[in-house]
Amino acid sequence: MVVEIPEQNLVDQQSTILVVEDDVDLLQGIEEVLRIEGYEVYIAHDGLEALDVLKNMVSPPDLIISDIMMPKMNGIQFFKTVRRDTRWLMLPFIFLTAKGEKSDQQLGFRLGVDDYVVKPYDPPDLLARIGARLTRHRLLHQYYTGMMERLKKEILTILNHEFRTPLTFVVAYADLLKSSDLSELRSEEIITYIKGISSGADRLRRLIENFITLVELQTDEAYKTFVWRKAPVESLEAVVQAAWKHNNLFEETTHQLIVETMKNIPTFIGDEIYLRVAVAQLLSNAVKFSPSHYPITVGAVVEGNYVRLWVKDRGRGIPTRELARIWESFYQVDRAEYEDAGAGAGLAIVAGILRLHGGDVEVVSAVGEGSIFSLIIPLAGLDALEM
Repeated sequence: MVVEIPEQNLVDQQSTILVVEDDVDLLQGIEEVLRIEGYEVYIAHDGLEALDVLKNMVSPPDLIISDIMMPKMNGIQFFKTVRRDTRWLMLPFIFLTAKGEKSDQQLGFRLGVDDYVVKPYDPPDLLARIGARLTRHRLLHQYYTGMMERLKKEILTILNHEFRTPLTFVVAYADLLKSSDLSELRSEEIITYIKGISSGADRLRRLIENFITLVELQTDEAYKTFVWRKAPVESLEAVVQAAWKHNNLFEETTHQLIVETMKNIPTFIGDEIYLRVAVAQLLSNAVKFSPSHYPITVGAVVEGNYVRLWVKDRGRGIPTRELARIWESFYQVDRAEYEDAGAGAGLAIVAGILRLHGGDVEVVSAVGEGSIFSLIIPLAGLDALEM
């Protein structure tokens, strides 16, 4: 998702700022400068008082400016306390520090403070730093808000179509069986009903498996699993054949699988189960988008310290403008036009699995000619098992 930056300053002059400073004269000076600029200002004389101010505010401030050396609770302690509360986790934070106190600055940056202003401060410099931090904060907020709105829309679309369609198959065929006199049904009819129920259930199962895998990849769970499960991978061809067999359990296909150039691939360290999932996703896409009379071709070659495993299809191809987005979760190329089956999670899963391996993904595609998807897998040695 691209966020366009408007030409005008993104800083809302009604932004709220909390200033924490034990020097009364300095505090009043900063307050006056900010109020002249149109900011709404709250003040506190130490960290404890500032926490009380924060707790009593209807909504959090847009930015905090805090001295470091203060009685009762100093700026470092105040900053750590603020960051432990999820309500205030993302607030921009600027420290005021005495001239030459490099150790304070270094400690603050290690903790994650956003910026510093050295005392005695220069008002234009202070205002510029405040404006920069507020603008950055607003841009990030716009990005994440837009991303979440898009994600919610895509999930609703998936729930409405991808889950409802197989559920309809399951319920419809189950109702037919339930309402029919089985003694009067031919065996072919019963088999058709059972196949319909099985097909819908399998499609639901794959959707749920993909959702679970995506969640694992976006949390620490996938990494923990990878560290625990990684082991020598001796045969990529066995990984491919297992992925192909797994796919054929769920969907009937008339495509032929052709495996090319998989000889002399050295043993490397990886998670064979996750690699099989990644290859299965690429094979499933290739089957879905290729005409039935075209074979699916898979191969692998060594390139330096990496092995490139590729899957070639003869589908409709991907427009150049879409190549960067196809790896995003729940994204499908022209979903409304083509109404392709699937949640758009497959390639995001592939990319996530390759990141676990320290590798990468690539695609070469031409509209009307098909695509070649590649997994770039590091040839990690046995020492990687100790990591």
